[in-house]
Amino acid sequence: MAAQLAVSALSGAGFEIIFGDLLKMVLIVQKNNSQFKPSLERLQKMLEEMAPNIKRIESFNRELDQPKQLERLQGLMSDGKDLVLKCSKIHKYNCLKRPIYNKKLLKLEKGIRDHINIVLQFQEVADTKEILVKQNWTLVGVNNVSSGMKQLSNQVYSGVTQLCDEIVKLRMTISNGDRVDSSNSNIRLAGVCSPPLLKVDPVGFEIPLSELSIKLLKDETSQHIVLSAPGGYGKTTLATSLCQLENVKDKFKSNIFFLNVPKLRNLTVIVKMIFQHKDRQLPDFQSEEDAVNHLERLLKQIGPDPVLLVLDDVWPGSESILHKLKFRLENYKILVTSRYEFPSFGSTYKLETLNHADAVTLFQRLALPRDQQSYAPDQQTLEEMVKCCRGFPLVISVVGKSLCGKSAAEWRKRLRECYKAASILTEHEVLDCLQSSVEALNDNVVAKECFMDLGSFPEDQRIPATTLIDMWAELYSLDDDGAIANLHELSDRNLIEVLVTRKDANEDDGSYNEHFVTQHDLLRELAIRESNSRGIEHRKRVILEINENKIPEWLTEQNELSIRAKLLSISTDETFSSSWPSIQAPEVEVLLLNFQTGKYSLPEFIERMNKLKVLVLHNYGFVPAELSKFPLLGSLSSLKRIRLEKVSIPSLFLTSMKWRKLEKMSLVMCNIGQAFNKSTNKISDAFPKLVDLTIDYCNDLEELPTGFCDLVMLRKLSITNCHKLLALPEDMGNLLDLEILRLNSCIELTELPGTIGGLHKLQILDLSDCLSVTELPEQIGQLHNLRKLYMIECSSCELPSSVTNLFHLKEVIGDEETVMSWKRFKPCLPSLTIRVHKEINLNWLG
Repeated sequence: MAAQLAVSALSGAGFEIIFGDLLKMVLIVQKNNSQFKPSLERLQKMLEEMAPNIKRIESFNRELDQPKQLERLQGLMSDGKDLVLKCSKIHKYNCLKRPIYNKKLLKLEKGIRDHINIVLQFQEVADTKEILVKQNWTLVGVNNVSSGMKQLSNQVYSGVTQLCDEIVKLRMTISNGDRVDSSNSNIRLAGVCSPPLLKVDPVGFEIPLSELSIKLLKDETSQHIVLSAPGGYGKTTLATSLCQLENVKDKFKSNIFFLNVPKLRNLTVIVKMIFQHKDRQLPDFQSEEDAVNHLERLLKQIGPDPVLLVLDDVWPGSESILHKLKFRLENYKILVTSRYEFPSFGSTYKLETLNHADAVTLFQRLALPRDQQSYAPDQQTLEEMVKCCRGFPLVISVVGKSLCGKSAAEWRKRLRECYKAASILTEHEVLDCLQSSVEALNDNVVAKECFMDLGSFPEDQRIPATTLIDMWAELYSLDDDGAIANLHELSDRNLIEVLVTRKDANEDDGSYNEHFVTQHDLLRELAIRESNSRGIEHRKRVILEINENKIPEWLTEQNELSIRAKLLSISTDETFSSSWPSIQAPEVEVLLLNFQTGKYSLPEFIERMNKLKVLVLHNYGFVPAELSKFPLLGSLSSLKRIRLEKVSIPSLFLTSMKWRKLEKMSLVMCNIGQAFNKSTNKISDAFPKLVDLTIDYCNDLEELPTGFCDLVMLRKLSITNCHKLLALPEDMGNLLDLEILRLNSCIELTELPGTIGGLHKLQILDLSDCLSVTELPEQIGQLHNLRKLYMIECSSCELPSSVTNLFHLKEVIGDEETVMSWKRFKPCLPSLTIRVHKEINLNWLG
């Protein structure tokens, strides 16, 4: 009723209509969209409270014919309506974009409230306006008043208005730093089909870029181009660079879709990704034909802007997909990158290798040391090495980076090896050439094994560094830092790329949840080739891919496969029927199950894996998968680490479930509402050795289970992006061994319990984006070992005076307003460094 009254009260013209439209939009979306309900309710309440004040301020401006006073606020309202409308289109399973838009809604609420309150704080300004209104009416009513007097009145008003605007501008700069529109936002969001960003400008692509851009910019009904070249030529880099050209972005605007199309991806998955990218409700496709029809309708709707669809790394078996994506639409372009030509699909653009000059430039950039002490080869040696790379950008990058800083003897040895390559490299010979860079790891055997393990993951998927840490901890007895050191070793040699999704992520924290790994598909093939160089019974790792329920022949030839490997990876596509082959794997210590189906049955042979220490279930589909035969895990008596991603977890407390040795559990994008139900035992009895728990993007987590704080062995606790978590247990102080506590982006969490002061071993606390926490408890000052505190986007959180007791606190990272709050206490904490957080990098979402 209050909302209806507020809307009707503001049914006038101008600014009042904008305000009323925003409130109406909030009410409509709130009714039909539960995932943003708490944020929208707060926004509605604020708008209702502010309605009378807005009407009053607007009336003053209207009487004086000086509407500029509220132009900025009008902009906020207009942007707010667009933002709320966008929220209504975000699918309920889009758990990556949901927190971003929740933050935007809360920023919108804060921006509007601050803007209005600042004006109202200066009552003198309002009073002056009222006087000016009366004076203006008086002057209008007197026939013989001089125009100079009226001009003076307007000048006085204008000066007051300008002063108020400057105060508002200053306050908004201090408190917010930006508006809610994406152009100034601290969060840079890339959609699931956005082109990847390039770290450096590519070398030698000027002519191909020019020629391809001319083709794409032609105004034709439709056009299909196949960018073809062997692996390692730089097709993906060229296509990415093309999408970054200003004239291409100006033409296609937000309608550039960049998708990887590996072997296991079908047409329905591609269509789903495009719908998700455009924040459209995901239809329940009945067939591929139905998916194609929906996509054609969507592409028609998002016009009249031109559309560019980039399909990267298309394999021969996917040719039928290309033809089904051909629509006769105005300015609809498809660019395909592939090692193969598809003459029936469209025109072919053949990418050539780099010319010698460009190859030398690229090689010098990577191979020559920056310091003056390390060995640098003479020009002749460098030229000879470049010739051996035959102009292949990937080979040049890997070989060049692997030689940087090496001795003269190593350069001569590698040159002799490269001379053995053929004068014209085939794809197989490219792998042979790259092989020399892998063999250069012989002085670091563990790093070489780690490289080959990377072939265990699906093509073109980002690999969480924490998954690799779990694997390598058990396979090679590496701690977290040792595992990351090997990742950097591989990255330094250009064998992988390490992505860090949060700019302020610091490896000193001992947390690598923000680190991901990507790898060129040729290098992945090289890792697989190396792993498969031995007979199946002698391999250290067995990598099994099941596509369209077709079991590899080498597996079907045996009634029961017996392997001695320590690592087993099984990847299945979205058609998999959970019909498992029989496998005996008594020595397996790490099991990776990569799948894409909505329902997934665990293989029965898992219960015979008595030495299994690490289990990773990763669903690459769109919604959390329902697991069956979950109790089989109860037989894994040696299991120490488990990671479940995008699954609906049954109860972890079934009588058959035994987690006696489990030390680390990671639950990512899971439905965990049932995970801690049906408990007849204490959680501490079920997980007696649990020291590390991560719960990330689990949106049905509202509270932690009873007895949670009896997990007294916990040293690391990370509960992040859980947007429905309302409170922490009152007995948090029982976690006496806790060293790291991360709660970032738990936007509904309202407070920290006072017992947190009992966490005397706590060293790192992350409260970033806990937008509803308005104050820290006084007991925070009892955290005498706290050395690092994250408080990004915590400007509304008040600091108690007890923070002056945090003598070991070395660093606080926050937004500008939070940093200003902390500067008040700097004189009492001379060793404290206070740092402003600049940016969160979310390009990994793409």
